Parts: sequence; C-alpha cells; structure tokens
Amino acid sequence: MTQRPNILWISTHDINPHLSCYAGIYPHAEYAHTPNLDQLAAEGVRYDNAVATTPVCGPSRSAIITGMYPTAIGTMHMRTKALPPPEVRPIPEYLRAAGYYCTNSAFTDYQFHTPATVFDDFGPQAHWRNRPDPDQPFFAMFHGMVTHESQIYTDDERFAHNTSRLTPEEHHDPEAAPVPPNYPDTAVFRKAIARYNDLVTAMDYWVGDILQQLEEDGLADNTIVVFWSDHGRGFPREKRWPYECGLRVPLIVRWPGKIAPGTAQTAPTCTMDLAATTLAIAGLPVPEYMNAQPLFDAQGSFAQPRQYVFSHRDRMGETEDTVRTVRDGRFRYMRNYHPDRPYMQHQEYADHTTTTWKELRQMRFKDTDNLNMGLMPTLLTPAQRQFMSTTKPEEELYDLQADPHETNNLAADPAYAADLHRLRNALDDWSNEYPDLGLIPEAELLQQWRPDGRFSQTEPPVVKLEDDTITATCTTKGTVIGWTAVPPTPPQESANNPFMGFGKAVGNPERDGRSWQLYTGPMAVENGRTLWFRANRLGYLDSEEVTLDPSNL
Repeated sequence: MTQRPNILWISTHDINPHLSCYAGIYPHAEYAHTPNLDQLAAEGVRYDNAVATTPVCGPSRSAIITGMYPTAIGTMHMRTKALPPPEVRPIPEYLRAAGYYCTNSAFTDYQFHTPATVFDDFGPQAHWRNRPDPDQPFFAMFHGMVTHESQIYTDDERFAHNTSRLTPEEHHDPEAAPVPPNYPDTAVFRKAIARYNDLVTAMDYWVGDILQQLEEDGLADNTIVVFWSDHGRGFPREKRWPYECGLRVPLIVRWPGKIAPGTAQTAPTCTMDLAATTLAIAGLPVPEYMNAQPLFDAQGSFAQPRQYVFSHRDRMGETEDTVRTVRDGRFRYMRNYHPDRPYMQHQEYADHTTTTWKELRQMRFKDTDNLNMGLMPTLLTPAQRQFMSTTKPEEELYDLQADPHETNNLAADPAYAADLHRLRNALDDWSNEYPDLGLIPEAELLQQWRPDGRFSQTEPPVVKLEDDTITATCTTKGTVIGWTAVPPTPPQESANNPFMGFGKAVGNPERDGRSWQLYTGPMAVENGRTLWFRANRLGYLDSEEVTLDPSNL
C-alpha cells in the first residue's frame, strides 16, 4: 500500500446543500433523501458554508482546477476560451509530475482547451482501476450529470430512466415540496422542486456505487474522498445569479485516520481552495501564484478560514451583466455594475427549456392585467416582482442568518451601515489585490489576447539526444511538453469524439488514441523507440510535433 494518499473527487452539477445531512443548516435540506452522502459526511467533515466563485459551471470549474479566480485569469464569461497567464496550470499536471495517475471520467469545461498532458486517461472508461501499477497513487475525477438543470425539465421518459433506481417511497411528493418565498407556490414550481430532489437521490445512488468500488478494491482507508457541486440548482435567481442559492454548495471530505468523523466546518469556504488543498495533501508545494489556499494540510489539520469569500457574475451566454459579491459568516454584499439592466434578462437556453423560467414570465405578464385595470398586481409578491423588474439597485446587502432566501435588501437601512461599509471595503480591497478582467469590455480583452483573431501556436519543442539522454525545451513561455511512443493517426471525426461538438465547446482533450506522458526532465532512450514530442500552453494551439527516431541519428 502506497504511503501517499489516493485522491478521489466526486462532483455533481447544479445543486445546493439539499442533502439530508444538511438538515437544519441549509433551508429545506430535510426534504432530500441521500443516505450515501449522509454516511460520507458522518465519516468525515461537512462544510456548512461552502460557496463557488461563480454561479455557473465553466467559470466555477476553471477556479477549482487552476486555483485561480476566474476574473484574474479571464475565464469569468460563460462560455469562452481564455488565455490564462503563462504560469497557470491545471493541478493534475502537478500531480502527474509527482507520480500520480490522473483520470477524468466525463468532461473538462475549464474555459480553455485542456491539453492531452493533463490526464493519464480521459473519457467514460477512465478509472483508477486502469492504472498500470496498482501501487501507484491516483487522482480520479468523476462528474455526474443527472442533477444538471436540463434533467429537471426533460421529458417523462428520460426522467423515469434517470430515476429508475428510486423506490416509490424515495420519490418526493410535489404536494410536500418546500417552495421558497422567491417563487410563486404553483404546481409548476412544486413539480420542478420534487423532480430536482428525485435527481439528487439518483445522484446519491451513483455516489454510493463509486464508494462501493473503492471498498471492493481495498482502497477506502488510503483514499481522500471529496464531494462537491459546481454551483447552485437550475432555477431562476439561483444558477447564473450570485445570490446564496446560486453559489452555496455541498462540500464533504472523508479522510480516514486524518479527519475525525462527524466534523463540521462552519466558516465561509471557497471551492476554489480545493486546488491548493489537493496539492497540499499530496505533499506538493502550493505555487505562489495561486489565489487558492489549503483548507487543511497533509496531516489533516484545518487551516485558518478565510474571513471573506468572493464571487462574481459575468456574461452568461448572450446575457450581459457584471456583479461582484463578498460574503462573511453572516452577510452577503453585492455590487451591480449594470443597475439599469433587469435581473432576468432573456436567456435563450433557459427561457425555452425550463418550465420555471416560463412560469415566472407568464405570471409577470398576467400580473399586468390588474395594472391594465388601474389596480395593484397581486399574482407575485413584492420580492418575486422585484426579481422581474426592469432595473436593480446598485448595491444589495442581506443578513443570511435572519433572511436566508435574501428577500430583504438592507443596503439602504441605516442600522446596517457599518456592515455595508465593511463589506464594501472588503470588495474594494479584493478588486485592488487581484486583476479583474471582467471589467474590461470582452471585445477589447479578446483583442488583447488574439489581435489578429487567431489563436497563437506554441513553438515546437527543441528535442536533443546526447549520450543516450533526451532533453526537450520550448521557447514559448509557460509551456508544458508531452511525449508519446504512439504514432499519429488521423483525427476521429465521429460524433463520439469528445473534441467534436459539445466536447470541443467545453475544451475536452483530443482523443486520438494516443497516451501523452509529461516531460519532466532528461530521460533515457528506451530500446531505440521512436518518440513524438509536442508542447502546449493554455490558451494557445498545441505546437507541431517533433519526431525523435534514435535509429536515424
């Protein structure tokens, strides 16, 4: 058994802490049925106030994989292909260089094209069980899609398939569905909330399967399990908006022998810090450039928590907006850079595929019937109507203890002037400490990155063979060099190729049947094999390949 711990990330899409183990901590968590995740929390630490950097998947995942604020590296818009600073690297490359076997079973979605050097194995077949040496430590990533917002609103046949493992007792009754005050209490919202919780239970089954495989392989005692969601659930004012319900996520960590069972961390926590934490527990230094900081160290000792956690909203597809927010243990402060724009701008995907968006639009439309008659509207409450208004305030302040659904904006209340001033200053300090590329017009930013409208290409590596030792260098700043003994093949132009279609949109590595190894330093010639070398830098095109055939030298 290796002394270095294995690291297993299990992540899901679009959920708040709607797990039974968060009952009494997060509103309406008691409605959920999640025995496997409840058990995981009982065996480790439950983070009660974990928040994402961004209330949408791509930017949030970019923060987690790089340990950098999306606004600092240009990955803040949903979606884009950014040009991060040259020093920035996805953390699996650090782990691979240290001897870890790194896998990703689903997709990347990091807001840049993911080089082939990031993972040993990528795709639905990727698993720690495929590592060539059973004693090699692994970093395995499993991403579940069943809780994605699209699955709440899918057709009945697909929904039945997604929830086929649930017993009749495990299905959530829409009549008992807890409807928060942000929404009208209608059959549409009740059904969506019940469906969402059914999908959370289906996801819990999936998590249980992975944990069972870990037990079957005898690896549970030497594996750190980290469960997280990318952001909040797929409802209006939640996903895509930097309120608590858009940013608050479950975060559970189990580390046998290092973290005591049944532990709870109540301080504000940023999921971006998973990057630094993962390096620290693997015994690796955290790069100085990283914005992330470890949540705990290699001994399982918890670090001093952050006083403030910062998040943001930027372009969401075709929806243009800019919001910055900061949270402490009690309050959330938000700064709206475009108060002249409505909260709920048209969003093609959500407006056409989610029944809850349509329901709010229809109710707002019907509310005008009273106005037509010279009467006050009555279908929506003032809080619901505010979200549907054509403008928004410049600042928002919410007491999360007294008002967990953030319906009472305290920014103009003199009783909270000191808290407003303190959090306003904290946000200013954060903006001064880290660059905020989201405040630069996107067209101008793209012009800076790619003045001619083209991606720059990484320079080819310079590969040398001297005294049976191979060295490789590259003149492009911030490059990583990979090598393979598998000869090139034509690109796979099939629908199953994850570099095509959706896979290309989210920046998946190319699947060309070749396994790329990281070049980490001088290497010996292996039996005269021909090798191919390629250099990459995030935000650039990969270099041309360089062939080294020792028999011809």
